[in-house]
Amino acid sequence: MGNPIKDTMQRFGIKQILHYLEGNPEENIPKLMDLFDKFTPANWYRPQREAFRRAIQEEISQREDCNVPWAILLDPTSACNMHCTGCWAAEYGRQLNLSLEDLDSIVIQGKKLGTYMYIYTGGEPLVRKEDVLRICEMHPDCMFLAFTNGTLIDEAFCQNMLRVKNFVPAISLEGFEAANDSRRGAGVYQKVHQVMALLKSHNLPFGISTCYTSHNVDDVSSEKYFDQLIDCGALFAWFFHYMPVGNDAAVDLLPTPEQRVKMYNAIRTYRTTKAIFTLDFQNDGEYVGGCIAGGRRYLHINAKGDVEPCVFIHYSNVNIHNTSLLDALKSPLFMAYHHSQPFNENMLRPCPMLENPEFLPKMVEDTGAVNTDYQSPESARHLCEKTAPYAERWKPVADALWQQSHPGKNA
Repeated sequence: MGNPIKDTMQRFGIKQILHYLEGNPEENIPKLMDLFDKFTPANWYRPQREAFRRAIQEEISQREDCNVPWAILLDPTSACNMHCTGCWAAEYGRQLNLSLEDLDSIVIQGKKLGTYMYIYTGGEPLVRKEDVLRICEMHPDCMFLAFTNGTLIDEAFCQNMLRVKNFVPAISLEGFEAANDSRRGAGVYQKVHQVMALLKSHNLPFGISTCYTSHNVDDVSSEKYFDQLIDCGALFAWFFHYMPVGNDAAVDLLPTPEQRVKMYNAIRTYRTTKAIFTLDFQNDGEYVGGCIAGGRRYLHINAKGDVEPCVFIHYSNVNIHNTSLLDALKSPLFMAYHHSQPFNENMLRPCPMLENPEFLPKMVEDTGAVNTDYQSPESARHLCEKTAPYAERWKPVADALWQQSHPGKNA
């Protein structure tokens, strides 16, 4: 039996590899690592490969003395084809867009920093279908994912996904039919299931995005829900804790501590027993060292071009139309994140807004960041006044849970 790594390297060609690296080593080493991952068995030298990739990213971060993101979230548009209850897009009249040139420029700049994952948010990203696909064509070495309501995915778009091969949708689903359609509109649940069936019929990869609230926790933490996602063909499910962002946000949708623990336990149980990859962006902080925002693992650029530390933190010092991506990472608010992370040694309390609300107002005020909300600007103090009671209720529960799962570590 031959050596898989040796055979792979021979197929690729040692001379070609050396030529590739000599051309632009800073940009091409991360690409080569991705290519190496594709052609080698998953278990071959995996720890060493991951360590090498981290070393590349850390080298850039240390050289520039700022955070460097693994992924960049982008809003191609503020427009949406739906009008979900409580969503600003339902009421906001003026459409905002990042142009094709804007998107291309961001990806070009990101690749120079070693960033090859781009995630679309919105608005509804697939309102911009043509440009989304064009960027996939222009940057075949990158992976593009979109948080989408799914309703604009049709046969033609599936054929384009098969063609470009580097686009993956994460379809919004918030429980079973009653819970989902109470917010998203009658018939949306059935439409999403039709779209998932279409994607599955083409063997196309897709995932699910679920926001858990006080109203739908029972649905989305149930074994039935996970089994349904698997049966529909989803490869992954990303779970997001509801954030009360916006002047008119419904604070009563915040899960209780008991409900959050229920999600914590359900996701970790099914992660080891179900054939679907799951992430809980509020309860999985221990795997990424706490808060990942501010460019530490990701950042967000809205449809106006404002560069924000997080998709839920609508404050910024800079706009991508007049600032480079690297300079944005060195802007005052981003550097405040860089110097302050982690915000808590208990990784079940990672966020400077939700679980540590004393941090965000100070960072915003000290750096002169301005609110970038599309519709109704909200001060950081107003936002964190809504989360402070939640943080107090969650603290003793989180500390006990952290000690239970990490004995001997200080919370």
